[in-house]
Amino acid sequence: MKTTLTSIIRDPSLAPEGKLKIDWASAHMPVLNKIREQFEKDQPFKGLRVAISLHLEAKTAYLAKVVQAGGAEVAITGSNPLSTQDDVCAALVEDGIAVFAKYNPDPQEYKDLLVKTLETKPDLIIDDGGDLVTILHAERQDLLAGVRGGAEETTTGILRLKAMEKDGSLKFPMVAVNDAYCKYLFDNRYGTGQSVWDGINRTTNLVVAGKTVVVNGYGWCGKGVAMRAKGLGANVVVTEIDAIRAVEAYMDGFTVLPMAEAAKVGDFFVTVTGNKDVIRGEHIANMKDGAILSNAGHFDVEVNLVELSALAVSKRVVRRNIEEYTLKDGRKIYVLAEGRLVNLAAGDGHPAEIMDMTFALQALSLRYVNENYQSIGNRVVNVPYALDEQVARTKLQALGIGIDTLSAEQKAYLDSWAAH
Repeated sequence: MKTTLTSIIRDPSLAPEGKLKIDWASAHMPVLNKIREQFEKDQPFKGLRVAISLHLEAKTAYLAKVVQAGGAEVAITGSNPLSTQDDVCAALVEDGIAVFAKYNPDPQEYKDLLVKTLETKPDLIIDDGGDLVTILHAERQDLLAGVRGGAEETTTGILRLKAMEKDGSLKFPMVAVNDAYCKYLFDNRYGTGQSVWDGINRTTNLVVAGKTVVVNGYGWCGKGVAMRAKGLGANVVVTEIDAIRAVEAYMDGFTVLPMAEAAKVGDFFVTVTGNKDVIRGEHIANMKDGAILSNAGHFDVEVNLVELSALAVSKRVVRRNIEEYTLKDGRKIYVLAEGRLVNLAAGDGHPAEIMDMTFALQALSLRYVNENYQSIGNRVVNVPYALDEQVARTKLQALGIGIDTLSAEQKAYLDSWAAH
């Protein structure tokens, strides 16, 4: 359904370039294309409004168009000020989608754009980092009544949602898309692993081979970042707070150190924890001259820039998306993309083939919550395994890969405790 809402974007004349980007992405997203065909036929969102907050680039734009093809009136905004692409925004407006987003708005304008998206009075939500849900519950409770539920993209948002569920403040069901197998096994590991180094490499134009890379956090995203760093020839150090993950990193062949020790040896640092103050002033004080700090967590809180600024005597931009902090003793520390998501703020994000699976999960989860919101209740729920498997099977079909199936005898053997 095309919208009658008035969009807020930077430059409508950029639409042709944005359309080319979306067309390129959609041509490499066969799973989402299959879902679009089904949505066009079934119209699962007919007469409904959907609000989306995601990193607003070409792959996200195509998800919005797929939801629109399912009958929805769609309003979309960005989930990070530096990841929004103005040409993609313009192209979506031409396609009848309401867009409230600009590249690099100031903090207040960024917040205002999120609120404008919610003021469209959505029935369903797709969120990334929990911004829409948080504003609804904390500031705009007048808009809560009409929301049936939604889906959350990332770890940071799910942590927020589970905290809300725990204290009884969550007012509608949310599907934890990040916790689906086809999300964390592929998007978090392979998508983050590739896109983070794409962002770092295109921004710095420096060699990685032979350098020491410190990866803060060894969850699925951290695993991907470490794996790709190793493939680029780096010596990889992992820091962790989880003993099991630390052992896993060690057995995967990486050096495991506390951050106080890792700070002394790193050339590149990549934070991937979802927590704040992972790199603090006490760590920066011990870093090498020329150390490069980057973040791949959702919010720009993992590197404590306030403490870094307090240690510095000057700061300047030395290259697009690189800020140089000169410390009192003359050492220089570099921060990429203002400490925001380096793969999106300084790159194009995950490959289209990866986001194809993740956004297929988003589209199917949105349909699931719309059909079941009354029975789910005000809870955070996992993506049903059947949907996860549907995405994987569709992906295999697109790749031309066949797999085996169990015979009736094999199924009986697995189901019986007495069979031998």
